[in-house]
Amino acid sequence: MMKKTAIALLFVLTVSVVAAAQQDKSQRPSPPAQAKCDLPGGKTITVDYSSPRLKGRKVGGEVAPFGQVWRTGANEATTFVTTANVSIDGKEIPAGNYTLFTVPEEQKWTLIINKKTGEWGIPYKWEANELLRAPMQVSATAAPVEDFTISFEPKGNGCTMHLDWGNTRASASFTAKE
Repeated sequence: MMKKTAIALLFVLTVSVVAAAQQDKSQRPSPPAQAKCDLPGGKTITVDYSSPRLKGRKVGGEVAPFGQVWRTGANEATTFVTTANVSIDGKEIPAGNYTLFTVPEEQKWTLIINKKTGEWGIPYKWEANELLRAPMQVSATAAPVEDFTISFEPKGNGCTMHLDWGNTRASASFTAKE
């Protein structure tokens, strides 16, 4: 009886510690963040991600290595939820929940929209679940950006998504479909 009680107590303690660690994600070194695009007709695109800090590292080197699939943030994989059918670079994205990845390069980035959701960010092993890959435009930021940031800029009947980190801005435009 005492052994069962000890096992039960250990289980409750373990579950409590794990739950407490998961509840306060704001205390992580890469805290949660969200970007939202308001589309016509009350539709939206919402991106939930964790925002890593550079801390003296270099984009394309120690973080977001060039030529490799990057989870586009930290911790859990970045989610991309659209309540409207949208398109990017002439490719359709039906309304739904997706995971967002990128392939950084010095002169260009590639955006990956993946149908597999609920995954940890790395390693990337879901090529078979990719909905699409689309080119992103790369430019320099006006000033260095310490905290990785995703933002949306309204544009016509859609939005341009910006990924800013270090001295790099990678951008991709989404258009709402009627």
